[in-house]
Amino acid sequence: MNEKFSKIGFVLAVAGSAVGLGNAWKFPTLVGQNGGSAFVLLYLLLTLGVGFVIFLAELSIGKLSEKDPVNAYYTLAPKHKRAWSIVGFSLIGAILIVSFYSVIIGWIVKYAYFGFFPLPKSIEE
Repeated sequence: MNEKFSKIGFVLAVAGSAVGLGNAWKFPTLVGQNGGSAFVLLYLLLTLGVGFVIFLAELSIGKLSEKDPVNAYYTLAPKHKRAWSIVGFSLIGAILIVSFYSVIIGWIVKYAYFGFFPLPKSIEE
């Protein structure tokens, strides 16, 4: 596999998971309520700034420890293993987020399925 394309694919996958469905869903409402293009510029700057710092932190932790998320904190903080291992269990939060998205995907599939059928003309139908 081409090295260049695998790096681009990785960056796009990280960006896609960082942006998430919540940003795309609520963003038009926020723009309308907060003043249009000035809000968009500030929003993009802050999102990129904070997201880039978190992205670098995750890459650094993964590269230095070369372990899974739970055991990575054991490696990086040997004196405080118990405290940092709890942070590694943040994967539980990720699982809860994935369960939220599965509900949203279920709604999308339901509406896409019923979109192929005509709407009833009255409530009785």
